[in-house]
Amino acid sequence: MSSLDLRKHYRYNTVAKARIKGINNSGILVKDLSVTGGCFICEGKTDIKAGAQHAVEIIPEKASGIGRFDLTVEFKWTHDIDNSIEIGFFILESPKGKLFQRYVDYLSWLSETRRDYNL
Repeated sequence: MSSLDLRKHYRYNTVAKARIKGINNSGILVKDLSVTGGCFICEGKTDIKAGAQHAVEIIPEKASGIGRFDLTVEFKWTHDIDNSIEIGFFILESPKGKLFQRYVDYLSWLSETRRDYNL
């Protein structure tokens, strides 16, 4: 059984952007997101260590109509892929919980709509 099978919450694909505060980086995308965690894809190499905690600003896509919000996350793993790095994370805190929950609800709705219409 893979670690993906052990997840308690469905992860939704997203096209949101992110900024990891305190780390000089650009070109970070949120690959997927759930109420408990997700995965970032960072262009280039970044000095990220599993176990580190960081404040992250999430910038949802404009189509969502949802504003930026912050999360406090713990990096759980990293994988180098060509000239980028994937970073798995666990969400420790969501100071603007309502915006975060609205965004996850939006991603759920979008996922269901795409599935219903085979998009």
